[in-house]
Amino acid sequence: MKVARFYAPGDIRLEDAPEPAPGPGELKIRVRNCSTCGTDVKISRFGHHHIDPPRVTGHEIAGEVTEAGAGVTGWAAGDRVQVIAAIPDGACPECRRGRMTVCDAQESMGYHYDGGFAEYMIVPAKVLAVDGVNRIPDGVSFAEASVAEPLACVLNGQELAGVGEGDDVVVFGSGPVGCLHVRVARARGAARVFLVEVNAERLGRAAATVKPDAAIDGSATDVVAEVLALTGGRGADVAITAAASGAAQEQAQRLVAPGGRVSLFGGLPKDDPVISVDANRVHYRELSLVGANGSSPAHNARALDLIGSGQVPVEDLITHRLPLDSLHDALDLVTRGAAIKVTIEP
Repeated sequence: MKVARFYAPGDIRLEDAPEPAPGPGELKIRVRNCSTCGTDVKISRFGHHHIDPPRVTGHEIAGEVTEAGAGVTGWAAGDRVQVIAAIPDGACPECRRGRMTVCDAQESMGYHYDGGFAEYMIVPAKVLAVDGVNRIPDGVSFAEASVAEPLACVLNGQELAGVGEGDDVVVFGSGPVGCLHVRVARARGAARVFLVEVNAERLGRAAATVKPDAAIDGSATDVVAEVLALTGGRGADVAITAAASGAAQEQAQRLVAPGGRVSLFGGLPKDDPVISVDANRVHYRELSLVGANGSSPAHNARALDLIGSGQVPVEDLITHRLPLDSLHDALDLVTRGAAIKVTIEP
C-alpha cells in the first residue's frame, strides 16, 4: 500500500509499505478520506514532541472497515466509519470526571499511532475502548465525515463558551475552523455572527461560503470599534479566537459585552504564549476567559449527527480533493490559505 511518512521537518516521504493486519481489539480500515489542517502543516515544518519518526500522520479520518481483530464485536467489513483523533484513556481523574478533552494520558492518531495519510490503517484497541469509532450516517460522504473531527473541536469550544440563543458572536479567523464556528454558532441559536480576518482574500472566500452577518477585514478596520458599532455600543456576547493570534485574543477581551465570554480557541506559538489581560475589565464586567482543547469521543459522535441532519453543512467547505501522492501540494494550499478545506483521498 501507499503511505506518507514523516521522517523529520521538511521530510515527508511517499512510500510503499505492507498492508497492516489488525491485532486483538483492533480494526483495519481502508482510508477513504483524511482531511488536512494547520496542525499537519506545523508537523511537516517543525515536527512534534509526541511524534517519534518515522510516523504516518493525518488525523481527520474516515474510511471503511475491511477486517476486525480478535475480540472485536459490533463492527464488520464494509461498515463506514469516522475515527477520533484525540484518544483519552478513560480512566484518569479527569476522564472519570467527564473531562476527556484534558485527559492526563491522552494520545493521538497520527502522533502516537500511524494515522490516515495511507491507503490502509489500524485503529488501535484504545480507540475502540473509549467508543472512538463512529458509524457514518446514511447520506454523509466519507469526505464530509472526515470533517467531523474539527467540527467536534468546535463543538467543545462553543459548549465551554456557552454560545446560545440570541447571542452576538465574533469569530476571529476565516480558515476551515473559523467557518465551522460560524455555522455551529448559527446552529446553536446565535442571533448574529461576525467574521474577522486579516487576509482579505481569505475573508472574501470564507464569507462567500458561510455568509456571516458581517465580514470584518482586520487589516483595514479597527475591529473593536466595528464590533461595538454593529452592536450599538454593547459589544458581543461571545468572541472566539480561531486563530493563533495573541493580538486577536487581546482584541476579543475589549469587544465583548458585560458578562461576555472569550474563547481562547486557537493556541499561540510556544515561544510567544503570553498576552495582556486587563484584570479590572474582567472583574468589573464579569467576563469569562475559557480555553478549549480538542474534543472527546462524544463530541465526534455529535458532530456526525449535526452533519447528517444538515444542521451544520460541511460539503461546500471542502474546496480541494487530492490523491495521496499530492499531499505536499495539499499542505502548500493550507500554508498559503488558498483553500478552505483540503482533503486527501488515498
